[in-house]
Amino acid sequence: QVQLVESGGGLVQPGGSLRLSCAASGSIASMNAMGWYRQAPGKQRELVASMFSGGSKNTGASAKGRFTISRDNAKKTVYLQMNSLKPEDTAVYYCNVLIGRFSYWGQGTQVTVSS
Repeated sequence: QVQLVESGGGLVQPGGSLRLSCAASGSIASMNAMGWYRQAPGKQRELVASMFSGGSKNTGASAKGRFTISRDNAKKTVYLQMNSLKPEDTAVYYCNVLIGRFSYWGQGTQVTVSS
């Protein structure tokens, strides 16, 4: 039983910041890979940022210089720090974690950037 619970979404003005959290619970030995994705209405789901247990990271072009992915292995939590938010960042954000050979998704959290 593995469950991912996301939090931290909400309404923010352009230029503002949010930090999303994704807490994993259940039978977890380690998180092998983790990432954040987002999907806006009418658009495909896209990768925002990802990282692996070895430390390597990938960041989508739209997120570079503004978003940072991190994790706390002890707390089994993945974070996405989002700065300098733009209206184009408005979407539902999903956490994804690879545990062993299995992939798990969070429930999604809405981020709305608007004045």
